[in-house]
Amino acid sequence: MTKASLDLPALQVSWTLALRSEGKAEGTVKMYNAGVNAFLRWCDATGTTPELTKPAVRAFVAELLANGAEPATAIARQKGLRRFSAWLAEEGELDDDPLLGLKRPTEVRKVVNALSDDQLRRLLDACKGKTFTHRRDDAVMRLMMETGLRAGEAIALDVADVDLVRGLATVRRGKGGKGRVVPFGPQTAAAIDRYLRMRRGHRLAADSGLWLGAAGKTFGYFGLDEALKVRARQAGIEGFHLHLMRHTAATRWLRAGGSEQGLMSVAGWSNRQMLDRYTSASASERAADEARGLALGDL
Repeated sequence: MTKASLDLPALQVSWTLALRSEGKAEGTVKMYNAGVNAFLRWCDATGTTPELTKPAVRAFVAELLANGAEPATAIARQKGLRRFSAWLAEEGELDDDPLLGLKRPTEVRKVVNALSDDQLRRLLDACKGKTFTHRRDDAVMRLMMETGLRAGEAIALDVADVDLVRGLATVRRGKGGKGRVVPFGPQTAAAIDRYLRMRRGHRLAADSGLWLGAAGKTFGYFGLDEALKVRARQAGIEGFHLHLMRHTAATRWLRAGGSEQGLMSVAGWSNRQMLDRYTSASASERAADEARGLALGDL
């Protein structure tokens, strides 16, 4: 079978089944598929034959970047295509992997500034209230800003995963399939308790998932994203996004004197590269504080 004759959309369905059979996280499956879907849409829009070749994928990625896509997005889209291509070769749908050795786009890492304590207080003030959504948003906001949970990890929590007495939340499956336990303090425990007491009257109270939506609905990633963006707008914070909570938690941990090893454990990072990536914005601030304490100019 030639590359030009492959029915990529049909094979994508089989590939997705294979990814899930390997135990890939649903977020990973969606990310990989997003790359393939974007490439197929680009092929259709540009009249390009939908086949996996290095020139075609390079042109696709170049147009993504030219149209304002973030380098990280372009890298993720290309990664999905490369995984798909490798699977096609492994399954014998292609004689070899046509994307083997394809260089990934250069990643330009932007400095992400953490939220200040004043901004965090304003966010929490925006969550004050006695309605179901107020209590839910207050609880999830406090949990994420204290523990640095990924949005997907927070959403995946079940009621049984939260131990309010000991102040521990169990992440059954984090990034890369790794689980861990994260600690949280009394204020977060009290906020979750207030939410859980009101949750008992929800139409879906018997559902195992910790977080529920208003009006008898479940609560997923997009619901969380919209809910916290609403609170950010109410707090007068521009440019808010869910990932900012993780950056903020990491920065606050180190600023308070927490160890890097402890942060890596709580955040679920296995190497220093991710630590440096998430805390680069505050590195100069911490260095300045350290320099003041050293007083090297006092001669």
